[in-house]
Amino acid sequence: MPKASEIKKNSAVEYEGRAYFVKDIERSVPQGRAGGSLYRMRMYDVVTGSKLDETFKDSDMLNMADLVRRPATFSYSDGDEFVFMDSEDFTQYSLNRDAIAEELLFISEDTQGLMVILVSDAPVALDLPPTVDLEIEETDPSVKGGSATARTKPAKLTTGLVVQVPEHISTGDRIRINVEERRFLGRA
Repeated sequence: MPKASEIKKNSAVEYEGRAYFVKDIERSVPQGRAGGSLYRMRMYDVVTGSKLDETFKDSDMLNMADLVRRPATFSYSDGDEFVFMDSEDFTQYSLNRDAIAEELLFISEDTQGLMVILVSDAPVALDLPPTVDLEIEETDPSVKGGSATARTKPAKLTTGLVVQVPEHISTGDRIRINVEERRFLGRA
């Protein structure tokens, strides 16, 4: 049983008899308290998808839920449902747009290294690789000799994500993005 301070983003916990998927964690240290940090967790019920915001002391003990990660590739979208196919046994997993809205900014048809996260055999979330390669859909024209300066310009990618890129990058280039920091790393 891990403490609340040991729980990481994208893990599954059992709380009040239900399985929850931890989407976001905020740590705060209240002033004047002879104690530790507080961890505010935004959790989603695995079965119903309902949101729960709960605050735990760093010493609170939580049970981990049964969590399985399966390698997958993006298959197709059908309205608000996005279908991913298991890379090993070809099982199809459906995820709703609302559950993976953030992750969709980094996914194209050829994104490698995706993992579908299952809790109790139900798909609940996506785990992205640390970096992804995406194509620039629209950016200002490249500036000749612009690579010598550290100035950047916004670039809109085919997924809708906007990142800052160096001036010498142009529309149609494939670039590598750091998923965690949403930052340009280089040409792909």
